[in-house]
Amino acid sequence: MATAAARSIGEPGGERGEFGHGWKVVTAALIGIGCGLSPLPFYTMGVFAPHLIAAFDWSVAEVMAGLMITTFSVVVGAPLAGALSERYGTRPVALISIVLFSLSFMSMALLQGSLVQFYITWGVIALVGSGTLPITFTRTVNRWFDKRRGIALGLAMSGTGVFGILCKPYLAWVIGDWGWRAGYVAIGAIPLVLALPIAWAWFREPAGEAAEHLTAAEKLIGVTKGEALKSWRFWTIALAMLIVSFALGGPVPNLEGILKDRGLDAATILSLTPLIGLSAIAGRIVGGLLLDRFWAPAVAFVILGLPSVACWVLSQGTYDASTAAFAILMIGFALGIEYDVLAYLTSRYFGLRAYSGLYAILYVFFALGSGIAPLVFGRIRDVTQGFGPALLTSAIALPLAAALFLLLGRYPRFEEDAA
Repeated sequence: MATAAARSIGEPGGERGEFGHGWKVVTAALIGIGCGLSPLPFYTMGVFAPHLIAAFDWSVAEVMAGLMITTFSVVVGAPLAGALSERYGTRPVALISIVLFSLSFMSMALLQGSLVQFYITWGVIALVGSGTLPITFTRTVNRWFDKRRGIALGLAMSGTGVFGILCKPYLAWVIGDWGWRAGYVAIGAIPLVLALPIAWAWFREPAGEAAEHLTAAEKLIGVTKGEALKSWRFWTIALAMLIVSFALGGPVPNLEGILKDRGLDAATILSLTPLIGLSAIAGRIVGGLLLDRFWAPAVAFVILGLPSVACWVLSQGTYDASTAAFAILMIGFALGIEYDVLAYLTSRYFGLRAYSGLYAILYVFFALGSGIAPLVFGRIRDVTQGFGPALLTSAIALPLAAALFLLLGRYPRFEEDAA
């Protein structure tokens, strides 16, 4: 084991040495998460919706309800993926989940007009695809990185934004030439063709010589799941993430409607909405760098609390395109750091001993908040004839929820506890 002095100047365990050993794992995680359950269904549902409505005479609400089905299925699938990762390791769970997620997504091409079939298929997709969520990939990234953990997680998580941006024009091209059934096959094949071979080659737990650079903080030490579940810190993080994910998850799917209500034309709206994905990628990278250099709860408080201003701006009666762009960039930047904060706080406050299981439970709170928010925002819009009250609710909730992170205190010293 390298000494602290040697590690500080870039030997295998040092900051620069971490990426020298772990860049392949980060790359595999980036592509695995990007081709997984987090981005693909949510970024493609809006593209498929008009074709399903035309083919089967379904309503918009009936099609979008598929996303709610995935949320409820993840409530079961995420803890299951976490438990399997702790028992068998993240590599087999991720590899098997990539295959099953790919095949089940492609099976959407077999739809025959039954909403029951549509919803059951979405439930299966989310259940078997839960192993492609950050639950598995971030556990292994955390094991490879300590000093540069924040930026490593940020790079890995940026896959959702990258593939979220790229898959829409790709899908539009496929559907335009070959139809929506081919679209489901084309999107479903991406994990099988791209993520699987890279994960097979590069996604591995550190072992043998590769493990020699790990410090005690990077090894599988920390609290047990039972100890964490009795900790007030765990439930503080859960509550904060539930509120934050709801407050940020409501405006994004309804962004087109919010801007339309404020009088912006279709061309302007089309030019503004991609800013969400671009700023989310920036949020992951910059947020990861900040997490490595500053106390994570303070970073979370600032970045996740600031979109309160954006929600307030969007709730106002009128604003121009530049003001809307500023608000969208602020929301997208915060969306980019959500996953990073959740993974980083879990590893720092509870260690890696029961990381997958604990992250999975916290992810359920995150998924519930972001899953129900679009419908609640839509319902408020129907009742009040505007998104203003919902946006003001988010503006109030975000700084209050972000302030909860400041209660967490200093990071535990698991090295000393283990000794």
